[in-house]
Amino acid sequence: MGISIREGAKLPEFVRQVSQEDIDRYAEASGDHNPIHIDEAFAATTPLKGTIAHGMLVLAFISEMLVRAFGDVWDESGRLSVKFRSPARPGDFLTVSGEVVSLVEESDIVLATCSLVCCNQSDEAVVSGEARVRVPVSL
Repeated sequence: MGISIREGAKLPEFVRQVSQEDIDRYAEASGDHNPIHIDEAFAATTPLKGTIAHGMLVLAFISEMLVRAFGDVWDESGRLSVKFRSPARPGDFLTVSGEVVSLVEESDIVLATCSLVCCNQSDEAVVSGEARVRVPVSL
């Protein structure tokens, strides 16, 4: 467990640079070969003016932070509710952060609700939302 479970506790922030290689590898792993992600010449002709990371790749970074914070219980009981705010692009440095905003105890389980945000190097939100995870009271 990476944090003390209490309201106001900060989740373990981290920074990750997105590369075109990361995006290409994600396209291969996921089977999502949309040219907006992998064809730089095509993507340059779109309103986005270049390739962008898959939304699910960015969510993987958020999930990584939640695993660092909650360990296996995130994989077992975690739920995400997010909004995509802005595209992540190759070269972006994404900072993933969050905090515990509420705890509700139910018998031997605590439901932790956390606010989340993933921002680029310009402090522009790429993804924001919340996570809920059930953690044993003893943690």
